[in-house]
Amino acid sequence: MTPANRNLGILLSGRGSNFEAIADNVASGALEAKIAVVISNRTDALGVESARRRGLKALVIPSKGKVREEHDREVVAALREHQVDLVCMAGYMRLLSPWFVQQFPNRILNIHPSLLPAFPGLEAQKQAFEYGVKVSGCTVHFVDENLDHGAIIVQKVVPVLDSDDEHTLAARILEQEHIAYSEAIGIVLEGKYRIEGRRVVREQQANG
Repeated sequence: MTPANRNLGILLSGRGSNFEAIADNVASGALEAKIAVVISNRTDALGVESARRRGLKALVIPSKGKVREEHDREVVAALREHQVDLVCMAGYMRLLSPWFVQQFPNRILNIHPSLLPAFPGLEAQKQAFEYGVKVSGCTVHFVDENLDHGAIIVQKVVPVLDSDDEHTLAARILEQEHIAYSEAIGIVLEGKYRIEGRRVVREQQANG
């Protein structure tokens, strides 16, 4: 991805705290990119209002009552209209159809609040807490046709404290999510990596 192609499209369904962290890093210059559009499938998503307060283009494309691929085609059309190069799912509570994924090969990122492949799906922090693990964390990965499955770009480890409950653990994981997502976006935008099987190998590490 060349420096000129740095248009981000953010997909969200809720409050959008990861979106806000990305937007803060873009605004500060820590992340050299432009948020071209924010898209939500829910009219009540707080992230939409947050985007509009920041002066960003924000669209609601309702998904309720629509076949998945029909909705996906509407979202992809909007992403293309805004010349999006990298799609970032930030609490987007919908599975993308295989067709959607094929439109942006290795250009869709997602963040998940566990150290994948452990605890995929919903309520990952609760799953980790109830399983009794001693460390958890978050994962930023490329999106493929399977749930929480694509090649891993960045992971952050969060210790599970004896004093934790699922809510305090989730809050501490979220702090690391806000760091990890922009880090992963930066790696992908820089383009100095390759995918070997499921591994994302950064060139400077491989050559060093």
